[in-house]
Amino acid sequence: MNILGISCYFHDAAAALIVDGTLVAASEEERFTRIKHDYEFPDNAIRFCLNAGGISTDNLDYVVFFEKPFIKFDRLLQTTLSGFPQTYPLFTQSLRTWLFDKLWVRSTITSQVGVPKSKVLFSEHHLSHAASAYFASPFDEAAVLTFDGVGEWATTTLGVGKGNDLRTIKEIHFPHSIGLLYSALTAFLGFEVNEGEYKVMGMASYGTPRYADLIWKMVEQKQDGSFWLDLGYFSFHRSTVHSFTKKMTDLLGPPRAPETPFFTEATGYPDYYGERPDKYDELLTDNQHYADIAASIQAVAEDLILELARESHRQTGKTRLCLAGGVALNSVANARILNETPFEDIYVQPNAGDGGAALGASLLAWNTMLDSPERIVMDHAYLGAWHSEDAIAEAIAASGHTAIQYDKEEVLVDAVCDRLEGGKVIGWFQGRSEWGPRALGNRSILADPRRSDMKDTVNAKIKFREPFRPFAPSVLAERCEEFFELPQAYSSLPARFMLLVVPVRPDKEDVVPAVSHMGTARVQTVHKNSNPRYYRLIERFGERTNVPVLLNTSFNVRGEPIVNSPEDALGTFDNSGLDSLVLGDFLIDKELKK
Repeated sequence: MNILGISCYFHDAAAALIVDGTLVAASEEERFTRIKHDYEFPDNAIRFCLNAGGISTDNLDYVVFFEKPFIKFDRLLQTTLSGFPQTYPLFTQSLRTWLFDKLWVRSTITSQVGVPKSKVLFSEHHLSHAASAYFASPFDEAAVLTFDGVGEWATTTLGVGKGNDLRTIKEIHFPHSIGLLYSALTAFLGFEVNEGEYKVMGMASYGTPRYADLIWKMVEQKQDGSFWLDLGYFSFHRSTVHSFTKKMTDLLGPPRAPETPFFTEATGYPDYYGERPDKYDELLTDNQHYADIAASIQAVAEDLILELARESHRQTGKTRLCLAGGVALNSVANARILNETPFEDIYVQPNAGDGGAALGASLLAWNTMLDSPERIVMDHAYLGAWHSEDAIAEAIAASGHTAIQYDKEEVLVDAVCDRLEGGKVIGWFQGRSEWGPRALGNRSILADPRRSDMKDTVNAKIKFREPFRPFAPSVLAERCEEFFELPQAYSSLPARFMLLVVPVRPDKEDVVPAVSHMGTARVQTVHKNSNPRYYRLIERFGERTNVPVLLNTSFNVRGEPIVNSPEDALGTFDNSGLDSLVLGDFLIDKELKK
């Protein structure tokens, strides 16, 4: 039985393929087109999945789309018509995009994929999210919580899974949405919606939630966890350009100008910003104000999420919780759910946003529609593209670089450790690319976490990004608790996917300063069975330094998707300050280029 799941037409288009109960491939379209958050029909991702499964379109039994377009269009029509004439621009733009392609998904699938209409199925947006978490989890039964901006009508769902039965108990509908609340404040803080929310999380660590009471004027939560937004503060339901109103600026002050250099007393003023501006003290005050707003929206969002989690427990009585939807990527909130609710364990699907709903659509068909007893437990995210050593060698030859090829892994690992200990920043390209937004050791940029200056070094030379953005630690799973306050770290699946923010142990903050973000870290635990080469690299670095931890950030520069191919990696290597690049068994040092 071959089932292809598809998501597209909003952001993060993706495809996932299940073959006889095995998840063989999954990837976002952006990895192939190099267009960040590409939302177009995922032709390239589909082609990759089929090739990875060794099947043709003739072998597909079902193609499942992640949502129901006509219901979503109904919501758009109702909301735009009810707000007329203010919503006229939104109405006309929506009509153009929906009438030309979004409504005709079944026809697009039949023509682009090459299957008859009888094989095309449709899920619901939040049901796809729920399935992506529950049916990929190790739990036989669990509460299931999903939240994002909006699907068809739902923005939040509370459900329960038992065996192959997955059902929704409660829903919250548009326009009342934690995702849209957070996105509106993301825009207020000068970042791009659906791209900058994680920047707000990073900025929040440098502020205090002194404006939380003002944020609570915009949203009210009931005792049962449900909530509603005061729409006077928001315009996302009326505009394609603006997401907040003058009422918000009257409350919080003027919005932050996009691309304004951000720095506070805590971040310091990084050298790569150049000379200090004339109005340094004034900008310092302004930036602290915006950091405090970021901390406030983060605090309110966490409280909203925690109460929803508690309601999930009250409604279901389950001890395990599955989370999905874009809001489930809020790693700080995830850790608080573990620590402050009755749930004993949680599972977060590593591609929790709309891209991951392609997986959920295929799993829903496999486990619910076909009632298959076989479950997929997703304990790693290495499901994307891979390249042979011959293909890597050809790409290196075409690039003009001189590379050393190592026959023995141990020699390669030692050569990389030499460079890391010497303060070099390494591009690390191995095996299959990761599924989701986190680089987990196959498409990563690596550095020595013991160097306090390494944050500025990586930002200045490679990432070209704001100084408040954290870098994650990759740590051997069995030694995680020596450095980070994460009980039962070895068995934690969210920690494998970098989906929990936890405190750095006080006696280790000076040991790994480059991965400590105001005393916390978004940890990735690395297991030998899921990524043996990356595990061995960290293990060897630990043998040499007694610190089995590496600084890990995604292998890309600002504004680009994570690298997918050897050519992508070589291009980023050439156009950034990376010192060395490891591609499979090959090692390139920049100074050795022909």
